[in-house]
Amino acid sequence: NAALAHYSPSNGSSRKLSVDEMYLSDTGGQYLDGTTDITRTVHWGVPTPLQKVPDPPMPASTPRGAQHQGPLASSLAPIPSRHSPGRNVESFARRALWDVGLNYGHGTGHGIGNFLSVHEWPVGFQSNNVPLTAGMFTSIEPGYYRDGEFGIRIEDVALVAGAAPLQPPDDARLQIRYLNAYYETIRASVGPELQRQQLEEEYRWLQRSTEP
Repeated sequence: NAALAHYSPSNGSSRKLSVDEMYLSDTGGQYLDGTTDITRTVHWGVPTPLQKVPDPPMPASTPRGAQHQGPLASSLAPIPSRHSPGRNVESFARRALWDVGLNYGHGTGHGIGNFLSVHEWPVGFQSNNVPLTAGMFTSIEPGYYRDGEFGIRIEDVALVAGAAPLQPPDDARLQIRYLNAYYETIRASVGPELQRQQLEEEYRWLQRSTEP
C-alpha cells in the first residue's frame, strides 16, 4: 500500500503487515508548542537490492539513496532573498532522483499550521505559493513509488531560516555534518526521556540508529 503516495485504509484494501514488505507511516500531532507532520519508511525484514540503503556514503544509484538525499539537499538549500519562490528550492529535493531517471508525482511540501489545518496555504513549493521567507514552517517530503511493489517517503518539518550555507547543499560533507548534528539533538532530547521511563530496549535502538 505504500506504493500509493497517499494511501487511505479501507476494509477492502487493508491487510496484515508482513516482514517482506516496506511500511510507510505518515503521522503527526497537535501540541501546545507546535504541529508536526512526519513520514518514515521502514522494512522489518530483508529489503531487496533495489530497496536497500547502502552504508554511508549513500550513493544515489538506488531509489532509496537518491530519495534520502532530497530532504537533506532541500533542507540545506540557500534562501537568497526575501522573495525566493518555493519552486526554486524544490529542484534540490528532486535532483538526486532526476539524476538516476526517477521522479515522484506529488508536491514536495506544504505549510504547517499550528492548531489549524496541517496542510496550510499559501506556503509551499508550487508556482502559486507565496515566496519563502524566514520564520515560515514547511514540510519537505520527496518520495519514490514503484507501482504495485513499494513506496519510500521521508518527511520532516523545516523552519525557513534564510541563511545561505558556504557549500552547495548537495555537498556530501555538508550533508553528513547536518545529519550528525540532527542525531546529536535527537540523542540529547529523546535519550534521557527513554531512560527516565526505563525503556532500555528503545534507548539502545536510538543509540544504534543515531551513530555518526
